[in-house]
Amino acid sequence: QVQLVESGGGLVQAGGSLRLSCAASGIAFSISDMGWYRQAPGKERELVATIHDGGFTNYADSVKGRFAISRDNAKNTVYLQMNSLKLEDTAVYNCNLDQSRLGGMAYWGKGTLVTVSS
Repeated sequence: QVQLVESGGGLVQAGGSLRLSCAASGIAFSISDMGWYRQAPGKERELVATIHDGGFTNYADSVKGRFAISRDNAKNTVYLQMNSLKLEDTAVYNCNLDQSRLGGMAYWGKGTLVTVSS
């Protein structure tokens, strides 16, 4: 059974930092593409950042230069370091594991809430 468990969310003041973690189990993590997505109240879910199995990264324009995605295959964990947080970064952040490039499925975590206050 595939499980993705996010942690690290919380309340932070604008300009602050948080690091999200997503621990995967039940699946071959190292060959999977990983991503972070977010959904703000009243808005659609949007991509934040992705990291392929080979380490290639991609970011939404809104977070470039502020957020950094990384992975530790030995720990089956993907991270999202978020710096210079803004009010508009407030959202539920979901971890995604994607094996579609291998003909497999994609999986989602339940999410962790990040609230940025003024």
